[in-house]
Amino acid sequence: MRNNNFRTVPRVQSKVAAFALLMFGAASAQVSAPSPKVLDWAGIQTEFRAANPTLRAGRIGIDESKAQEVTAHLRPNPDVTATLDQFNPFKSYASPSSGNDVYRPLANVLPYFSGSYLYERAGKRDLRFASAKQATAIAESQLTDLERTLMFNLRTAFVQMLQAKATLAVTKESLKDYDRLLEVSNERLKAGDIARMDLARLQLNRIQYLTDVQTAEVNLRTAKIQLLSLLNDRSPVELFDVKGDFDFHEQPVTLDELRRIALASRPDLKAAVQAIEKAGTDYKLAVANSSSDPTFGVDFARNPPIPAYIGFSMTVPLRIFDKNQGERARTQLEISRSEKLRDAGTAQVYNDVDSAFATLSSSLELLRPYKATYLKQAGEVRDTVSFAYQRGGASLLDFLSAQNDYRTIQLSYLNLVGAYMMSASQLNMAVGREVIQ
Repeated sequence: MRNNNFRTVPRVQSKVAAFALLMFGAASAQVSAPSPKVLDWAGIQTEFRAANPTLRAGRIGIDESKAQEVTAHLRPNPDVTATLDQFNPFKSYASPSSGNDVYRPLANVLPYFSGSYLYERAGKRDLRFASAKQATAIAESQLTDLERTLMFNLRTAFVQMLQAKATLAVTKESLKDYDRLLEVSNERLKAGDIARMDLARLQLNRIQYLTDVQTAEVNLRTAKIQLLSLLNDRSPVELFDVKGDFDFHEQPVTLDELRRIALASRPDLKAAVQAIEKAGTDYKLAVANSSSDPTFGVDFARNPPIPAYIGFSMTVPLRIFDKNQGERARTQLEISRSEKLRDAGTAQVYNDVDSAFATLSSSLELLRPYKATYLKQAGEVRDTVSFAYQRGGASLLDFLSAQNDYRTIQLSYLNLVGAYMMSASQLNMAVGREVIQ
């Protein structure tokens, strides 16, 4: 009889080796797989401030303004002049020792050295520096206002992603519950409790739940892409996620309090007030520039038979025609213009706060009954009709209507929560800081 043990052993060994290699590859894949990136609202704000290119460009603008402060505070440079006069390149002299002509073009040269310095009067340098510092303060307020607007866009994208996640979870759970119902209905069909046509209608109605799931997945992916774009993050969409509470928590605020906070916090209104101060400084600088600045000079030279001499001078421009009239008029008008812009900004603050507060109040009026009554009633009706239908006490039409009502109420509630959180973000932007978390 033929012995095949020598063939069986290598086969077993090869299978064991292949299994070990497969397990090692799976373990290596688990080790090397990148971990998902999950951020909460605080982490998103931190990463946004550090990576958003628009904000980074705005910070560079602040540094540019500070560099202009250095330029504004500089003193005028002094002037130095060196002159060699009476230079004769064709002159030769007889040498006393040899009697031969010697080329001496510098024999009669007269050296002349002078220096001058412009002395600025009326505090021009200090006023220039003050104006530059106020320009930096305005740029900082404008950057804060830019961050306020961008933060609203960021919060909107964050809320949209939370809403998309909540909607996807609800639609998946609804689809799962409906699939369980289909399994029960299939068993009832086998037992003869329902007609085949009723089961077919139930199976056709499943497409609505499947469509909701597919739509929610697309919306979630779109929200991720938008949020990653604002963060300037190139992480894969599949490895990016956020966490946060997506629910309605009422926080009482009053309109008068919001107005008061907005007037004290809005960076665009602060920039308008700072513009008035800078316009006043610029007017003072224009008046100072209408004054005459003397130039003081000193010179040192040789003029034979005088071996050396020193002289002093002072030059004063006569402001007869140009008295800086145009710039003084312009800067004085700029004060009035800045005051009008401040008033317009104040009116805009009131408009933004009042509109955002009205929108938030409207969202609250809809959310309160949904959370207190409608969600609970829709769940009770669905459970009651489903229980009755499974025992033959309700028609298929009643069951499908109760299911659709429950699904509609759930999705409507999530949409209202999203609208409320959007309204809260709009109110925070109108106020200038987060008053509703």
